[in-house]
Amino acid sequence: MTQQPPDRRFETRHAASARGVVVAPGLELPCLIVDQSAGGLRIRLDRSFALTGDVIVIDLSRAMAIECRVAWNKGLEVGLKQSGQTSLRGLVPSRLAAARDAFRRAGG
Repeated sequence: MTQQPPDRRFETRHAASARGVVVAPGLELPCLIVDQSAGGLRIRLDRSFALTGDVIVIDLSRAMAIECRVAWNKGLEVGLKQSGQTSLRGLVPSRLAAARDAFRRAGG
């Protein structure tokens, strides 16, 4: 029987299984939010894609734009460090205009 390596997170992670959209300059990709903690989240993409830098993940069920920095890529899964989140209902800051537009295109 093999032992699992210890979890290095400081916060408890929670299973999410929520539909999302990853938004970056010139990019919109559907994703599945697999799990989430106070400091970050793990997403699964439909296809292998090397994300880098800063991205916005839209949680479609909660209408939230989650601002993140890519921490790691492993196949279809991506680990993200969360820096903030903003509701996409109503007025949004100009830096989130592309995220609001993607949210509306996705049916929000």
